[in-house]
Amino acid sequence: MSSRRYARLALPDPTWVELIGGSAHVLSRAPWLGGAPTGQILEGYDEAGRGDRPRLAPVEPRKILCVGRNYKAHAKELGNEVPAEPMLFYKPTTALLDPGGTVMLPPGSISSRVEHEAELTLVIGNRLRRAGEDEARAAIFGLTLACDVTARDLQKKDGQWWRAKGMDTFCPVGPVIVTGLDPHALSISCRVRGETRQSGRTSDMIFSAARVLSYVSETITLEPGDIVLTGTPEGVGPLADGDTLEVEVPEIGVLAVSVGA
Repeated sequence: MSSRRYARLALPDPTWVELIGGSAHVLSRAPWLGGAPTGQILEGYDEAGRGDRPRLAPVEPRKILCVGRNYKAHAKELGNEVPAEPMLFYKPTTALLDPGGTVMLPPGSISSRVEHEAELTLVIGNRLRRAGEDEARAAIFGLTLACDVTARDLQKKDGQWWRAKGMDTFCPVGPVIVTGLDPHALSISCRVRGETRQSGRTSDMIFSAARVLSYVSETITLEPGDIVLTGTPEGVGPLADGDTLEVEVPEIGVLAVSVGA
């Protein structure tokens, strides 16, 4: 299956574009909603959507769902058991952060241990409710990247994860959406200040993308544009004020943000 690449730009209003051969072709609406070319073409945009207009997160979800402990080595490094079923949690949409944005660390009185978790992310193209795995697989519009930023001390303290993982800016997403990729045949890495901290293969997921979506849809309806973060490989570690943070899947690109306080 051939791949297509989509970005979201500030023109100045948020606008979806398809990236083709150095140009950004403006769409009438989100591509998973059947957005068609308007005829407006912007020149000078690379395959990551970089050009003379600011890039935005290439999604506008109603729901951000996440899978915890979906790589055995990551569960082990945190001293947790491997789950028998997908372990799910939410992030609020206010946690979204655009490519090139800044992850804002909370005051030390709230959390003193914020960590990175690089994650392949599914963008939903069709409504899913009580779907089997084949239907769920077909509902994946495309793939993008995210970082599940986590206040690890709050995660351990609270039991519930909403504070630890749901703070403003704790969900960078981007830089683009790519269609036609196998979600289980990719390498994923995370760098902090240029140093590789995480390096894994999506084939090591405990629960496949189709299994996760089918499981979610048993109880929660997924809608077009929703996103699902699929878990992180081992190597999570702390973030500090002034850090640069990069998540990379070569076939998708690099999601780069900074860290501030």
